[in-house]
Amino acid sequence: MGNEKYTIGVDFGTESGRAVVVRVSDGQELGSAVHPYGDSVIDERLPGSNKPLPPEWALQNPDDYIAVFKNAVPAAVRASGIDPADVIGIGVDFTACTMMPTLADGTPLMRLPEFRDNPHAWVKLWKHHAAQPEADQINATARAMGEGWLARYGGKISSEWFFSKALQILDEAPEVYRAADRLIEAADWVIWQLSGNETRNTCTAGYKAIYQDGSFPGREYFAALHPALADVVDTKMKRELDPLGGLAGGLTEEAAGWTGLQPGIAVAVANVDAHVTVPAAQVVEPGRMVMIMGTSTCHMVMGDSLHEVPGMCGVVDGGIIPGLYGYEAGQSGVGDIFAWFVDNAVPPEYHAAAQAKGMDLHAYLEAEAAQQKPGEHGLLALDWWNGNRSVLVDVDLSGLLIGATLATRAPDIYRALIESTAYGTRLIIETFEQHGVPIKDLVAAGGLPEKNRLMMQIYADVTGRNFSVIRSNQGPAVGSAMHAAVAAGAYPDIQAAAEKMGGLRDEVYRPIPENQAVYDRLYTEYVTLHDYFGRGENDVMKRLRAIRNEARGVE
Repeated sequence: MGNEKYTIGVDFGTESGRAVVVRVSDGQELGSAVHPYGDSVIDERLPGSNKPLPPEWALQNPDDYIAVFKNAVPAAVRASGIDPADVIGIGVDFTACTMMPTLADGTPLMRLPEFRDNPHAWVKLWKHHAAQPEADQINATARAMGEGWLARYGGKISSEWFFSKALQILDEAPEVYRAADRLIEAADWVIWQLSGNETRNTCTAGYKAIYQDGSFPGREYFAALHPALADVVDTKMKRELDPLGGLAGGLTEEAAGWTGLQPGIAVAVANVDAHVTVPAAQVVEPGRMVMIMGTSTCHMVMGDSLHEVPGMCGVVDGGIIPGLYGYEAGQSGVGDIFAWFVDNAVPPEYHAAAQAKGMDLHAYLEAEAAQQKPGEHGLLALDWWNGNRSVLVDVDLSGLLIGATLATRAPDIYRALIESTAYGTRLIIETFEQHGVPIKDLVAAGGLPEKNRLMMQIYADVTGRNFSVIRSNQGPAVGSAMHAAVAAGAYPDIQAAAEKMGGLRDEVYRPIPENQAVYDRLYTEYVTLHDYFGRGENDVMKRLRAIRNEARGVE
């Protein structure tokens, strides 16, 4: 292997962490390993507790993240066969907003005996949706005070974001809020554990914590939300931000012991799993939408100029690639919707048939659904089984399936659910274009494109755009490794690293005109349902949720 140098990217997902060893000269992946979180997603009850969590909660155990460094990184290095001494840097990406309260030295509050049984002391995962009342207050107060930053986030801050979750802690567990010396993204916390230095990356600050034009919202605004929140930035956050690809510090002796790497190697500033993938797909210019497709989908596109787009998750100057405005939108359920259906609604005979063919149930249903023509199943669905992130920004919406008859079969519904997520993406694309952000083609990354060719073709047909796939099926981890290469000085910037270390596959999914024609008609119906149920004309979904919460004794 001569004088080759390597970096390691660690991708912290929803249920596991993955480490990948990447060659700096050309982006070749040489070894990877996955470590599942011991406590996975905590959404029913805290570990060791019998007390149920309320609906819409999603927590994690931060010690599971350290276990990824201890297990996945050494395993990836072993799998690669390289000398650990040739690793020059490590970078991480993370789901966001995934945040937690800690002491001043970074100790998570949930490690303290007095807070172990308080759910607010644990990590609030990105898909923790229980802070919707706080998000509503944040939005109403911003509108009332004329806060200019609100339009940069499509007019609504999400319940998933930083200050919604921070305000929920203050509202429901003021003792936890008082004890927290820091409120911090898990992305930045793991870098703190690796380097010994507390950093705050520009990506999560800009997209998830309302950092715009050089500052967070002002003290007066936070005081209007809650008097005790007035000094949240000064007392519980590090005001200075650190650039993507920047050097957070050197690997500590302790972290070197966890990982088997050399102490002192470069630790890159953290990034978000979706955003870090964009340069790994060699997308460093405007007009190309990169979609990270997994449990949810994050849509990112860059532009030369600033535009306000309704329902976007955010626009941040330099938030993805330096020198360009990075726009983000998202769907809060995609792979999760398919998984829900497969786990809960597929009859035994399909399980048996898949097993007889030696196929995964998803793959079997995909093969069955692929035999249909567009429109043949007579179904239409809304993709809101986990709420709507863009463009409605409303977690209280829920799923809908219409057109079912006694002849409807599982593969029909499976295909309709895939199509519904494609319609949701098309609506996002059209909203961007209507507000000055052009999108000429699509690039897919994440776990789903690798597994589901039918989905890729449906997306091309529904959107009417060519759909490419990132070369790596570990896009976030490779992107993190690329940022580590920049932090270590191997490349001057991420654009240069992308040219050498990123890439796309040769295969391109292209729209089929006859399919497009059918999907255009179905999409028109989708938009009708979308606006009817999503824009206040019929709030039945919210009334159902209220009745459900009443029955469960939840406010």
